[in-house]
Amino acid sequence: MSNASTSLEDTNYYFDVVPEHLSGALDRFAQFFLCPLFTESATEREVNAVNSEHEKNLSNDSWRIDQLEKSTAKSDHDFNRFGTGNKLTLDSLPKEKGINVRDELLKFHNTWYSSNIMTLSVLGKESLDELEEMTVNLFSEVKNKQVKVSEWLDSPYGPEQLQIKGFIIPIKDMRNLSICFPVPDLHKYYKAGPGSIISHLIGHEGPGSLLSTLRNKGWCNSLVGGHRPAAKGFGFFTVNVDLTEEGIEHVDDIVKLIFQYINMLKKEGPQKWIFEEYREILKMHFRFKDNEVPRYYVSNLVHSMREFPMDEVLSGGYVLEEWQPDLINYVLSYLNPDNVRVAVVGKQFENITDQAELWYGTKYKAEKIPQETIQNWKDGSLYEDLHLPSKNEFIPSNFDLLPPEENPNPFPDIIKETSLTRVWFKQDDVYHLPKTYHTFEFVSPLAYLDPTSCNKTYMFTALFKDALNEYAYSAQLAGIKWELTNTKYGLVLAFGGYNDKQHILLEKIMDRMTNFKIDPKRFEIIKEAYIRSLKNFETEQPYQHGMFYLAVLLSETAWTKEELLDATNDLSVEKVQDFIPQILSKMYIECLIHGNTDKKSALNIVHSVEEKLKSSVSL
Repeated sequence: MSNASTSLEDTNYYFDVVPEHLSGALDRFAQFFLCPLFTESATEREVNAVNSEHEKNLSNDSWRIDQLEKSTAKSDHDFNRFGTGNKLTLDSLPKEKGINVRDELLKFHNTWYSSNIMTLSVLGKESLDELEEMTVNLFSEVKNKQVKVSEWLDSPYGPEQLQIKGFIIPIKDMRNLSICFPVPDLHKYYKAGPGSIISHLIGHEGPGSLLSTLRNKGWCNSLVGGHRPAAKGFGFFTVNVDLTEEGIEHVDDIVKLIFQYINMLKKEGPQKWIFEEYREILKMHFRFKDNEVPRYYVSNLVHSMREFPMDEVLSGGYVLEEWQPDLINYVLSYLNPDNVRVAVVGKQFENITDQAELWYGTKYKAEKIPQETIQNWKDGSLYEDLHLPSKNEFIPSNFDLLPPEENPNPFPDIIKETSLTRVWFKQDDVYHLPKTYHTFEFVSPLAYLDPTSCNKTYMFTALFKDALNEYAYSAQLAGIKWELTNTKYGLVLAFGGYNDKQHILLEKIMDRMTNFKIDPKRFEIIKEAYIRSLKNFETEQPYQHGMFYLAVLLSETAWTKEELLDATNDLSVEKVQDFIPQILSKMYIECLIHGNTDKKSALNIVHSVEEKLKSSVSL
């Protein structure tokens, strides 16, 4: 397959092909950069393809909000441009102005496709010498036109675009709060990582975090915060909050809490131990990096070749070497109420919007934030529940590989089979990483018995993940991931990563699962979000509807979104709480364990799961 993607300042072309045809495919690929045809018919087809993709995105809230960010920037800044294109901009308007689109494409290619600002990455089974000879012969004729890379040192948002609050109408029924701070380009500080450190803290999900505090107040479901590079010369620091029904009524209070968290960071000052802990996590992830899909690997690599010195191309995104607290304070200084943009997304603003974005027709209203509100956010106050995270106890220290088995089977073996459990096992003999992956399928006829049972199973998994998120977040940072999902056949618990301290997380998961008590407040919040997600299916793309209903037609038993939605009337705290021991007591366990482990350790893990279930429910 072949594809391409365009960001604010570059275009990434990539393809993959069966190994024996790499040479021919690479030859054809090279010709585009040497002598593209841009025939009239191909140009017309591509204009139609761009227009078709734009029309597909007209109902996509992500595209709509992204374009609104651009359209509300300074009018004379290059950021304030149509981000993609359509038939109007690529066909109708050029024709009205006497512009030949094909000629303009050739001019653009002749101006900007210069070897001095291009990078190339090729992955194949050939030797490095063979790959080098192949690529040099094909690409050495690409001309060096001494193009200077563009840079935008001025922010796209000036005083008139700051201290603005926008109210945006979405297509889907969603509620979201976005806080944006324009910041300088931080890439040159990548070895100190000030943006990464602040992102790590503001986006933290453990005790004392913004997310923990907002969840306890019942104002949000999730929070993502971090530095977002834009183009060479400028970037943004954003905090996005998924709001509850109550949360959207407390937008100013949530923004206040965010500034109180920033105030706490400024008061505590940069902490060297946090820098060192985060640095060690990054080093560990790089050292034991998993293999990637080849086409994504080379796509990421060509970007890194533009961003980092050649000897750091592979490690650049993981390098954190320089402790520079002044840089952290420098970035924090931009996170202030004078430099903020606030956007609130929700259906409830239908009656107050007074503008429509040009390209997507997004309805919105923008207003200056009152000075009394700005002053309230600037008061420097703290909130007692907000504090720095504790040291991460899940960071592994033992990376030893277990002795390999004698005469290993190339396929998983069944090492235990009873009326309750079947265990499949395979020791890793290929990747040689200190990681183990476990998948437990708890098979139960109750999980998908009827729409009501399906909804109850979903609510149990959603509530359980929500309740354990704060504890498990540190494990996730340390490279131990877990997931609990509901399926037609029951529940699937999957966890894996560095094997050193996995047992600690598993013990906590099973303790909580077998003694789970529902928080009534979180139940109502998650139930409301679930109902919205079922209703929002109507606004999905046609191909998604087609795939879903094809699966329904081909399945022996399948509940439609409408059937599930009708059955949500039967969801209550008491009914779901009563359902949990029922589903846990009527199940068969099938599991697969693979990685840096042995049969004895695998059986011990399975035994601990069985014992937890047996001690709490009748199996």
